[in-house]
Amino acid sequence: MRGRTIRRRALAVACAVTVALGLSACAPDTITDLGAPAQVDAELNGDTQADLEKAVTDAMKATGSSGAIVGVWVPWSGSWVTGLGTQSPTDDKPVAADMTFRVGDVTRAMACDALYRIAADGTVQLDDSVTEYVSGVPNLKDVTLRQLCDSTSGLGSYQGQLQSMWLSNPERVWDPRELAAFGLGLDVAGTPGSAYRDSDAGYILLGLALQRATGKSAADVLDDEVFSPLGLESTRLPEGRGRWADGAKSLQGWLSPRDSSGALKCTEPLDMTAVSTSTGYTDSGVVSTITDLGRYTQALATGALGRDAEVWKDRWANPLPPSSTAAQWFRVTGGTYQAGSLVGQYGAVPGYMTAAFADPETGLTVAVVLNNSAAGPAFVANLAWELAAIASKAPAASGQEAPQFGLPWTAEQFHSAIQSSAVCPTS
Repeated sequence: MRGRTIRRRALAVACAVTVALGLSACAPDTITDLGAPAQVDAELNGDTQADLEKAVTDAMKATGSSGAIVGVWVPWSGSWVTGLGTQSPTDDKPVAADMTFRVGDVTRAMACDALYRIAADGTVQLDDSVTEYVSGVPNLKDVTLRQLCDSTSGLGSYQGQLQSMWLSNPERVWDPRELAAFGLGLDVAGTPGSAYRDSDAGYILLGLALQRATGKSAADVLDDEVFSPLGLESTRLPEGRGRWADGAKSLQGWLSPRDSSGALKCTEPLDMTAVSTSTGYTDSGVVSTITDLGRYTQALATGALGRDAEVWKDRWANPLPPSSTAAQWFRVTGGTYQAGSLVGQYGAVPGYMTAAFADPETGLTVAVVLNNSAAGPAFVANLAWELAAIASKAPAASGQEAPQFGLPWTAEQFHSAIQSSAVCPTS
């Protein structure tokens, strides 16, 4: 199957042209119009760039990250795509904007894209039981494919149970069923479909169901339904041993461990670059670049991948609060978070914290990755929302008009939240 994928990628590369956020190919099944306002061909003005860079570098200090990659696209004003810092805390090799990295939980949204696209084709029904496609889980007969995507299955998560094993044996290959078993070993919380519960095991089961329903590998399903249609030439779900890093072409990832007193050893992080993407599979295993991630996120927000408008609309019909204390503007559904008018995802895997959000009406898009995962996923979400608030105030470029829209927070609010939640010394 990978031979077919490679040939399709080669064809797309041969006829690709640079537009908007990334690459758009001339193959007939490639989506060139994402349905967002056209991106002005200019850099963001100097003051906006300076504010964005300060936000990212301050977050790097607060998390012990030596490097970051960030992309901000403001259709009416300009764009800013850059690498900041160095590959490691102990060398001066600069981070480049085109380096690959693990996108973490953004993979979840991609798996849901694939589910809704094959549901529109009639390959599956959204309310099919997972037991129709995954054997050995008879106790999950009331759990549907839709609930796996929404993370309302009530199933638990495996990362907290397995991360110490990943650190001690990073190159070990994990079978998806093995990962899911650790989440399934936890009690189901409540009635399936009734409430949100973060479940990486649920997205693993969704990947297994997609494989069974289509007769393809999960990597090929995502390529056929998401990456190739959007012309994402640098995005893939690694197969085999899950080796993904390509030397100097990939961002190195780190994790600050804790000492005997529980304090983080911010100046002595562990290298996590070799951790196999098999630890994430269809939950958090995808690898990409910041430009591809930006293009993908804008397509996610605008619904550009939707084959059937009604089926796609159904994906966003019942957003839920991710917790009892969540702000009114923060909801979750369809493998994505809705933050104000923004749609996206965020998360952390060993070595990387990644977040990406886009506004479907204005096209404003932000994507960022930090290369130390010790601070946890909420931290990078706060950074993405700070960047979005800064970018939303960018002045219109010559001949352009800034839209009238706003976010229910300020950049200062999230900058303060980031500083107060710093896990490493900031001075």
